Amino acid sequence: MAKYSKKASEKVEEAMHEEKAGTLKTGTGKKVTSKKQAVAIGLAEARKEGAKVPKKK
Repeated sequence: MAKYSKKASEKVEEAMHEEKAGTLKTGTGKKVTSKKQAVAIGLAEARKEGAKVPKKK
């Protein structure tokens, strides 16, 4: 069984593209500087939409 839903992987992919383009911002409005931040933002957005994503540790 998959750990992450297709919707979650799409959100992470979208966030990674935005990070590469330099348009992804954090909650405080600062520019995202690392891939880890982009992945975390993508997963958080997927969680908000109700996608199947494991809970934060």
